[in-house]
Amino acid sequence: MASFQRKNQKSKEATKIKQETRPPSWKVWMSASRPHTLSASLAPCLVGYSAASTTLPNFPELNSLFCRWLLFCVFIQLATNLHNDYADWVKGADTHERVGQARATQKGWLSPQETASAATAALLVAFFIGLSMMPPGGDKIFWFVLLSSCFNAVAYTGGPYPLGFIGFGNVSIAYWGLGDVFCFLYFGLVAVLTIPYLVLSNQEVPWEAMVDMLKPSVLQSLPASFLSTAIIVVNNLRDRHTDVLAQKRTLAVRFGALFCKFEYSFLVLLSYLSALFSMFHYSSLWQGLPFLTTFLAAKGINAMWTLEGRELNPFVGKTAMLELSFCFLQCIGMFFSGS
Repeated sequence: MASFQRKNQKSKEATKIKQETRPPSWKVWMSASRPHTLSASLAPCLVGYSAASTTLPNFPELNSLFCRWLLFCVFIQLATNLHNDYADWVKGADTHERVGQARATQKGWLSPQETASAATAALLVAFFIGLSMMPPGGDKIFWFVLLSSCFNAVAYTGGPYPLGFIGFGNVSIAYWGLGDVFCFLYFGLVAVLTIPYLVLSNQEVPWEAMVDMLKPSVLQSLPASFLSTAIIVVNNLRDRHTDVLAQKRTLAVRFGALFCKFEYSFLVLLSYLSALFSMFHYSSLWQGLPFLTTFLAAKGINAMWTLEGRELNPFVGKTAMLELSFCFLQCIGMFFSGS
């Protein structure tokens, strides 16, 4: 009798999963695009804009450049998110056992073709926005930024489309455990430095002088690099049990939960140490404004050490909000300190 009841319960659960109501289309696409993480594009762009404002404040196209670069970064992230929705399902990382936020392809709300096509559309929009920012006569460094950003959007998760068409179907930044490095570089250093670099490039500043003028921007880019990487750490800690089954070798899978907890704490701590260094380097208390966000940081660190699985879902977005709040206050400090 007990055996029959268990089988009946399983049958009911299976029927419930099958009959799960599809949300309205706009909610489905919002779920696939993951707007709660898009602040990871906005935050470093704001820092880059502030850095450029102090480097060459009279550059007439700075506002236009900022808006286009921000749109470029947002569409690159949208393409990455949508392609991840497609590729993680195709590669078996997103299953019915998933503990993270709902994924449109895995739920059957969108077909793999739909999410892959949407990712391609977002990538094309980003590419043409990037072309509009190209300095006159072209620029090798910006060409590299443009093309590598587009490539990384689909290489982050990989999968048969579109890289399989050119023989790179096995390439995957995330599955190789390089997602943290990718975020540090592209959602931190590259996202911040590109605006001041383009300003200087358009002014035809000599390379030696440009390197010196960009050094303060490198320092200001570090908190965004650390905190954008922390967002991925939350995601990887939460998903490590399903990732290992799909052979997704994130750092959480490679080194375990304890490593991730220390990594997150270390990244958050480094962001505040960077702000502290800026305070002394520029002799300005304004550079310490980001310390007003320490209560958000404390909540994030506490969650990483005490929560598991689905309980960590809100802290993906909350870590992104920590980064945005930190960088916004950092920009105010840069404005009032003139650095």
